Amino acid sequence: MLRIPCPYCGIRDQDEFRFGGESRARRPENPDQLSDEEWAEYLFYRDNVKGRHEELWVHSYGCRQWFNVTRDTCTHEIVGSSRIGSVNG
Repeated sequence: MLRIPCPYCGIRDQDEFRFGGESRARRPENPDQLSDEEWAEYLFYRDNVKGRHEELWVHSYGCRQWFNVTRDTCTHEIVGSSRIGSVNG
């Protein structure tokens, strides 16, 4: 089981959280101008990073806040976490 460091509540068990995908995925600025293929690319296709990866998590059974987690996808080691919009996040 992962022990996730919530930047609001501290370290908690993985069961309290939900994974939200890549942290760096950005919504297109002009969505009405995208083709179906471009929408599909945004919605369904993500990098399958091997190694350190920035992810979004939500503390669904705690403070209900979204935050960034840096995790190694090979070892599942959590390197750190930060609030969304922080200098490191």
